[in-house]
Amino acid sequence: MTVRPPVPPFTRESAIEKVRLAEDGWNSRTPEKVALAYTEYSRWRNRAEWVTGRDEIVAFLARKWAKELDYRLIKELWAFDGNRIAVRFAYEWHDDSGNWYRSYGNENWEFDANGLMSARHASINDAPIRESDRKYHWPLGRRPDGHPGLSDLVL
Repeated sequence: MTVRPPVPPFTRESAIEKVRLAEDGWNSRTPEKVALAYTEYSRWRNRAEWVTGRDEIVAFLARKWAKELDYRLIKELWAFDGNRIAVRFAYEWHDDSGNWYRSYGNENWEFDANGLMSARHASINDAPIRESDRKYHWPLGRRPDGHPGLSDLVL
């Protein structure tokens, strides 16, 4: 059986660690890697789309990152209790026409005893931005440790 630390019940420190690990995974933009953080039959609501299971997660993320180019994400812990974590996030990306966006949202996560996410509910809004208004300039991949978070950026 796969164990994905930290595992519930979460402390503030372990919840913050879990959020950062999720952010790092999504910033890799590798659907197969990201899907391993979820249970085999994980259930998602992402905007108005429903996804169930790792195969659908991989397909969803491949479509997402084919559309959302130069994707960079920051997540921040909002609340936690037992095996649940709530986060807020913002990510920047552009489409194939060069139009930039900052997408804002909230996610509610539920984990199994092994630390795999069994449910994810995401509400997201896209705001067009000028390229000059971008705040995320690190090289693609993991956000550097010294880079400001959402609260620091007043997002």
